[in-house]
Amino acid sequence: MATLLMPCISRFLASPHLRPALNGHGTTSDFIRVSKSINHVVPRLWARITSAQAASRAVENDLQGYWKHVYICNSGRERQVEFLPFIVEDSKIGYIHPKFLKHLRRFPEVFIVRDDVVNGMSKGWVTLHELLQTPQLRTDAIGVVLLSLEMEGLIPGWRNEHYPVVISFGGRSLFSLERAAVPFFGIKAYGVHMNGYVQVDGEKHLWVAKRSATKQTFPGMLDHLVAGGQSEGIGCKENLLKECDEEAAIPAFLAEKATAVGAVSYEQIKGEAFKRDVLFCYDLELPADFQPSNKDGEVESFELVPVAEVAEIIRTSQRYKPNCALVVIDFLFRNGYIHPDQPGYLQLLQSLRSGECQ
Repeated sequence: MATLLMPCISRFLASPHLRPALNGHGTTSDFIRVSKSINHVVPRLWARITSAQAASRAVENDLQGYWKHVYICNSGRERQVEFLPFIVEDSKIGYIHPKFLKHLRRFPEVFIVRDDVVNGMSKGWVTLHELLQTPQLRTDAIGVVLLSLEMEGLIPGWRNEHYPVVISFGGRSLFSLERAAVPFFGIKAYGVHMNGYVQVDGEKHLWVAKRSATKQTFPGMLDHLVAGGQSEGIGCKENLLKECDEEAAIPAFLAEKATAVGAVSYEQIKGEAFKRDVLFCYDLELPADFQPSNKDGEVESFELVPVAEVAEIIRTSQRYKPNCALVVIDFLFRNGYIHPDQPGYLQLLQSLRSGECQ
């Protein structure tokens, strides 16, 4: 405090109108005038200092900016009551909206709809035809239906990539489904997301990717160094190594060092689509001289950004792809950029796993 006040005191003493005479002939009133002037400015200066410190603490402690990403990823969940359960082998594996279901009704050799009504309320559900007893038969039959619907423009963003349909992760696949169709069946989907970071002068920096402007989803938004959906017939680590090569040209000997650190989950309903995603999170420390480059055309550019700046971007803007923001927020928790003294710490931490992790 003394250090902060000295320049102000010096300025007052430097003024010929305020300082006592140096020749020893200064009067008592001269000293009183200086004292009163200093006493007048000190409270104002202290108020400015404490106000600035309070504002800094308020910004540091403000977690509200992070919540908007949680809300976006979990929006529309109150509409789940509109959806009919999708049941296969006596297990509820998804949810289908009646508006999408009307298209599936045209294929009774594949989809069976039970329209039970109890006490005036729909208790219906959707299942597959009893002749579709094997995963391959189900995959083939549903695939024909989906191709027809895609040609009618009812399933946008076709990927030619199949996701496994399971009761729980790692379980037996009941059938596989075109990735673009997964939300229309409310099927749980999985993915791998990796934070690639570098230590620069003792400070962590994250590699931030900017998505290509031609991407079907979230073009031009900020993204992880590496991320990808969990497709049929491949393990998580194997998938991560593949994505590391395709998306950032990370050689296998480096990518192998990626560490699994947990998962985030969310559920979002938009229109007739019900997204139920679980993202497995990985961290990878990269050498300071490593420079990522993209091979598959899905990334426009990469930039190495201090983690504190990344946190501020996420807290104050919506430049990040929403689900990627959740994974970065998880990274901020695990690396001490968000701490227990901040109000709402536990609630925000819990919200990163709002969806069912199974």
